[in-house]
Amino acid sequence: MSRNILILASGTGSLAEAIIVATQSGEISGNVIGVLTDQPDAQVVAKCAVLEIPIITHPMSSDRKSWDSELFLIAQSLNPSLVVSAGFMRILAPEFISTFKVINSHPALLPKFPGAHAVRDALAAKASVTGATIHWVDSGIDTGKVIAQQEVQVLADDTEAVLHERIKIVERGLIVATISDLLSSMENSDE
Repeated sequence: MSRNILILASGTGSLAEAIIVATQSGEISGNVIGVLTDQPDAQVVAKCAVLEIPIITHPMSSDRKSWDSELFLIAQSLNPSLVVSAGFMRILAPEFISTFKVINSHPALLPKFPGAHAVRDALAAKASVTGATIHWVDSGIDTGKVIAQQEVQVLADDTEAVLHERIKIVERGLIVATISDLLSSMENSDE
């Protein structure tokens, strides 16, 4: 039984691309039913076109309650087994996270350095180690239960961009492995 994955993305789409490629190669026994973005001009849109994955654009509106409701209805209509926040820079409404199984990828070893500037914060704190975390999404910012983590050494000459690139490489492998494990355990619980 194939599991449907809905990806939420706001940026370059490197995590979304890794997940899509892994489903297309069979590394993940699931199917990406679409990628939803709040940024119609994001690089993820072009990557989805090349990979022939439906893109759903849902730009942020001034009425946040309506935007949250519409996001919920879109996801509900797609009926995903798993929602993956892959660089989606929006906080999800309580109704969304209580209805769908949602995981997020974060470029730090949570609970250290939550929020939008994790790589910059790790450098500012002079951390010798940071990394990537895949966690369940809850009502807080990067506070959900950790599913998997992998360390990345911080090198003396690291800039934010260089360190973030090294973390992204680890993050892509970690999210693919985690999704594969989660979908496998979902299938086993259905039997």
